[in-house]
Amino acid sequence: MDMEYLQNLDVQLLVGGAVAVLAIAVGAAYLFSSKKPKVSLDPENFKEFKLVKRLQLSHNVAKFTFELPTPTSVLGLPIGQHISCRGKDSQGEEVIKPYTPTTLDSDVGHFELVIKMYPQGRMSHHFREMRVGDYLAVKGPKRYAQEQTFISAHVEYVCFGRFRYQPGQVRAFGMTAGGSGITPMFQVTRAILENPNDKTKVHLIYANVTYEDILLKEELDGFAAKYPDQFTIYYVLNQPPESWNGGVGFVSKEMIQTHCPAPASDIQVLRCGPPPMNKAMAAHLEALGYTSEMLFQF
Repeated sequence: MDMEYLQNLDVQLLVGGAVAVLAIAVGAAYLFSSKKPKVSLDPENFKEFKLVKRLQLSHNVAKFTFELPTPTSVLGLPIGQHISCRGKDSQGEEVIKPYTPTTLDSDVGHFELVIKMYPQGRMSHHFREMRVGDYLAVKGPKRYAQEQTFISAHVEYVCFGRFRYQPGQVRAFGMTAGGSGITPMFQVTRAILENPNDKTKVHLIYANVTYEDILLKEELDGFAAKYPDQFTIYYVLNQPPESWNGGVGFVSKEMIQTHCPAPASDIQVLRCGPPPMNKAMAAHLEALGYTSEMLFQF
């Protein structure tokens, strides 16, 4: 009788232990899943995101802040990648254009786009008409099978979308950006500088026509002040103001030689801007001895 009682007790203990282990496993899985940020993007289907803030930075530049589904949601865009935004031009026709947010997945609950709106730009019209409470259709990440040219008003920009970044993959980045081509550079730079374990150095040359055309200048200058040993920036203006101590004219071979890391197996030079600038940069970089493995064009 005692032996039967002990056997039953052993069975009960084993069953109870198994149930307890199962409950712990299920609880841990739930806790992990509940803490894991929810990715908001869908690469195949457009999703609507609500505009919750619009900050006018200049007469034709604004920062748009869009709300994600939950306060803990992340956009889910890999560093240096693009999203596709859909809107309507002044004729009511659908237009789709890629953009790079200035936020990262460390920014939960929202994402931001800094948009320069040109008078004749088709997608510029859509953003110009957007008001707080409106929704923007977005999908991504945008992936290009091959080089794709998109138009920003009268200026065409060439983007590839194949960039993949891992912390520490190179010793240093050189960057050349023109106009709104700064946004992918800004995103990569911010990801590097805000990661205390990433010691990659960034050397950026940023070209514009006028001083007023410079995007994200306050943020870029903030990076230079906060991370002086890791980030440098050299501004170039085609039409500079009188009291200007930066570069003048177009980005030259000498500017690249002075402000970008020298050719080496552990560096990479990134570039994004209008086709004439990209073409000129390619020629300068080749003349300076940079090989194709060291170069990437967004």
